Amino acid sequence: METIVLIIHVLLAAGIIALVLLQQGKGAEAGASFGGGASQTVFGSQGSGSVLGRVTAILAAGVFATSFVLAVFAKNKAASVGDAGIPAAEVIEAAAERAPMQELPAADSSAAGTSDIPTVGDK
Repeated sequence: METIVLIIHVLLAAGIIALVLLQQGKGAEAGASFGGGASQTVFGSQGSGSVLGRVTAILAAGVFATSFVLAVFAKNKAASVGDAGIPAAEVIEAAAERAPMQELPAADSSAAGTSDIPTVGDK
């Protein structure tokens, strides 16, 4: 079910991208008022603003709905991860109190001459 919703979500997003690229900007209507090719449009002299705008709004609502459904799926998966064998915080703290602190190994002083990082005395 999650895969189907994800596929629908991607298709709706691609549809929104295509519709936004098809729409004209606000400045493109100024030339049409002087007879700049209004008869050559597919949607008539009134333009395609209302048709493409409505379809874009419908697709945007679909993307919102599928995003919400995918978020619910993700929340349900995150709730089931708690049973994946990760110990509780109390168990980790108790183990840390029982284990002695281990010291970090000291740097090997014999390899100090092979470093390419300059020291304070080098020039």
